[in-house]
Amino acid sequence: MSKIKIGIIGAGSISEQHFRAYSHHPEVEIYAVCDLNEERAKAKAEAYGASKVFTDYHDLLALPDIHGVSICTWNNSHAKISIAALEAGKHVLVEKPLCQTVAEALKVEETVRRTGKLLQVGFVRRYGSNTEILKKFIDAGDLGEIYYAKASCLRRLGNPGGWFSDIKRSGGGPVIDLGVHIIDICWYLMGKPKVKSVSANTYNRLGNRSNVEHLDFYKAADYNAALNTVEDMANALIRFENGASLMVDVSFTLHAKKDELAVKLYGDKGGAELEPELAIIAEKYDTILNVAPQVDHPSFDFIAGFQQEINYFIDSSLGRTETRSPVEDGVEVMKILCAIYESAAQGREIEL
Repeated sequence: MSKIKIGIIGAGSISEQHFRAYSHHPEVEIYAVCDLNEERAKAKAEAYGASKVFTDYHDLLALPDIHGVSICTWNNSHAKISIAALEAGKHVLVEKPLCQTVAEALKVEETVRRTGKLLQVGFVRRYGSNTEILKKFIDAGDLGEIYYAKASCLRRLGNPGGWFSDIKRSGGGPVIDLGVHIIDICWYLMGKPKVKSVSANTYNRLGNRSNVEHLDFYKAADYNAALNTVEDMANALIRFENGASLMVDVSFTLHAKKDELAVKLYGDKGGAELEPELAIIAEKYDTILNVAPQVDHPSFDFIAGFQQEINYFIDSSLGRTETRSPVEDGVEVMKILCAIYESAAQGREIEL
């Protein structure tokens, strides 16, 4: 049986997770690679056995044998490449966020419906084993109705610079880069309630902080400390039509003692923590219990999560199952992200 041919558009840092996961899938051949930087594309192609290399994604999409593509490019190109890929008859896995604006998101959604092709949004935390375990508890009713969630993703020093800090290419800073993950995973586990309103603040007080010494952090390949047009940090209160609420805060840089990742959910029968490690909080026989599941990965396992995401993409594209992160969810999360920026800019709550 011949293998499914996959193309990867964008050969930057996050693409490595896609390359690795596809290379471990027994039914997949990494067939083509595209990047604006031809040398980088060639290096990935050589490392993973791809026979085709391009610098123009249209040339990759013109290959009739390509079954699907991963889009791992700058945020400002997600929508146009996704639309072009769908119209070329390809299935699409696009890195988060889906795009930069709600208008773009709706165009992508319309193209999915018109072409009948799959588009899976890269909400990779939905595919983590800790999320899968917790969702079983939630679906069984162990938490009851989840009416409040709280999530933080705070970096004390971690502005990647490069395209991440260029608002034209990224669309924003920690809200659209980090917040998208924690907002989505809370919304997903809360049952994807309809958003009512968003009230938010963004701050740009500390800048790139390239002056800090003796502390390493991830830097984009095109790191440039002089370019920084995105927020340092943000906070938001998201209200849902069912009365539930979600509070989030995120930062690229902050005068904090240490980095923090926390995801917590509260229901009327029990609570849970997804990060920093999985825990269930219950009440039984008039006693509060802190339940620690005995599992291999109580926190999100980066490599396994991406493998599961890729597996789902392949299975969904072949009609074996349904994706956990369809285009419709990408649109709704985009509405929240854009409302956060709009609320902060206008200094008022935004009704959706």
